[in-house]
Amino acid sequence: MGNMNTNEIAELQKKYVMSTYAPPSIALVEGSGANVWDAEGNEYLDFVSGIAVTNIGHCHPKMVRAVQDQVETLVHVSNLFYNEKQPLLAKALSERSGLPGAKCFFCNSGAEANEGLIKLARLWGSTKGKYEVVTMRQSFHGRTLATLTATGQEKVQKGFGPLPEGFVYANFNDLQSVEEAITPKTSAVLVEALQGEGGVIPAEPEFMAGLRTLCDEKGILLLCDEVQCGMGRTGKWFAFQHCGVVPDAFSLAKGLGNGFPIGAVVAGAKLADTFQPGHHATTFGGTPLACAAALSVIDVIEEEALLTNAMMMGAYFIEGLCAIALKHKKWIAQVRGLGLLLGLVLDVPALPLQKKLQEKGLLTLATAGNVLRLLPPLNVTAPEIEQALKLIGEACAELHDEMAALSPNPCQCGMGE
Repeated sequence: MGNMNTNEIAELQKKYVMSTYAPPSIALVEGSGANVWDAEGNEYLDFVSGIAVTNIGHCHPKMVRAVQDQVETLVHVSNLFYNEKQPLLAKALSERSGLPGAKCFFCNSGAEANEGLIKLARLWGSTKGKYEVVTMRQSFHGRTLATLTATGQEKVQKGFGPLPEGFVYANFNDLQSVEEAITPKTSAVLVEALQGEGGVIPAEPEFMAGLRTLCDEKGILLLCDEVQCGMGRTGKWFAFQHCGVVPDAFSLAKGLGNGFPIGAVVAGAKLADTFQPGHHATTFGGTPLACAAALSVIDVIEEEALLTNAMMMGAYFIEGLCAIALKHKKWIAQVRGLGLLLGLVLDVPALPLQKKLQEKGLLTLATAGNVLRLLPPLNVTAPEIEQALKLIGEACAELHDEMAALSPNPCQCGMGE
């Protein structure tokens, strides 16, 4: 375990690190598979996975070996030179994307990947007088100036004006709203096939199919943000594949490197050659080390059949969560999601349940106010799902009793079971 306790780490953090996150209550120092340990040696079942990052679990032996071997060989070279790992990774992603003629650009994060998509759309539309990008309300695309403007949530934009122009918002899963947002200046529609930060809301297949048709009719691009829902998280390589549509380009990050920073833009034939020398660049994108990590992730997902496991364990998890929701139907509204990107939707704030589960040894993540997001690694086992369900059931029962005790009239808080 680590050399410092949680309080010592917290004090050091407070003194030297900018406070861009709410202060956590635990300090994690070690991980293996679906488990992590804090500075005091307490063990947790990690169903946050770095927010859909550690898709093959913590410290997977194959990834550890791949990174160690690459560190001993070649860590970094400029993109002024070839390195063999980059085209190998681009080939692997292109072949799995379903986008004919696909090519890739590599960067370091999801926000950078989405910036790349936005620049690609603007450059493509520049000769046509098109530059606007339609995005969805409650979406999340990053924290840079362009991507927070693309994000359809005012709370992340507050204080950062004037914001870049060229972004228009429509309602998610509402094709008419998107059509009304499109103007002669529109170059693209950018959409998540499953909104993670927005509350774990899957796109309806009819909506995605309608977007593809609409974009084709209007002569504009369909772009997908797969940063959180990609790389097998939903039981397919990419979430848009559940809907049977093929976007013109999409972004990746998070699970691509399983914790090693890497992002990507994957563009089909229409956009694959839009960027030319001088249009876009990166110092650290696509390094031998980053690409070696990502290649090992792809290998593990295929060798261990993790797409199938994500679907099977996701279905098993949903079944158990639905049983819990039925037991507490007065304040648990529904279970939604795909594969192993799931949300327990409450009629009360989700943070108290998140905190109670952490105390019991299960890490989860409240989002959108009333949704408990559940993101186990893709290689999660049935016993680990069962342990999580046991803890969630216990925590829900305790929370139910606490809420009932706070209300003299059970009907006022929906506790009248």
